[in-house]
Amino acid sequence: MARGRLITIEGLDGAGKSTLAHALLEAIAALGHPVQLLREPGGVDVSERIRALVKDPSLSISARTEALLYAAARAQLVEERLRPLLRDGLLVLLDRYVDSSLAYQGAGRALGVEQVREINRFATGSLDPDRTLLLRISPIEGRERQLERAERPDRLESEGAGFFAEIAAAYDELARAEPERIRVLDATQPPERVLADALAELADLLASPAPARG
Repeated sequence: MARGRLITIEGLDGAGKSTLAHALLEAIAALGHPVQLLREPGGVDVSERIRALVKDPSLSISARTEALLYAAARAQLVEERLRPLLRDGLLVLLDRYVDSSLAYQGAGRALGVEQVREINRFATGSLDPDRTLLLRISPIEGRERQLERAERPDRLESEGAGFFAEIAAAYDELARAEPERIRVLDATQPPERVLADALAELADLLASPAPARG
């Protein structure tokens, strides 16, 4: 059986990742592809418990602990869900993956992008995405969208403007370094336009058979 594909969705809080992920799920399924949507951190019981921990605004968590917790949640998801789904030939949509840690902990927490990359290479067994969709939005507009949701911000969402400026710059640098994998989308457009642009950036993956994965 042909191996599946891993498509990740990245961007600042408020960029519309979850909205795009659910729209892509419907669109790709309508094209006849077996597809599964997962989120990070989460997707399996252990990772969902870690998600609750790292997002709890009442907790004080050091930067290194935060990076390791995200990597641990990711390791469990890869082992328990991602690799089995890919072996079964599914296309997996994943709301956040390693690039989030590179941007948020590597740059935002100033731990170093390469240091965080090494932690996650071990955690994932070097499982890389076939394609990453980066939703680009300014930190100011992302924060405005969060406020419109009228939800209590989690521990990371409560950080200041400087934190998110560092993350936005890191995402842009990652995209410049890997333009074939990371495709940048204008997240300020209407959702239907973002979806159309995303499908255009995935057209080659959706049209051709998946390569063998280890």
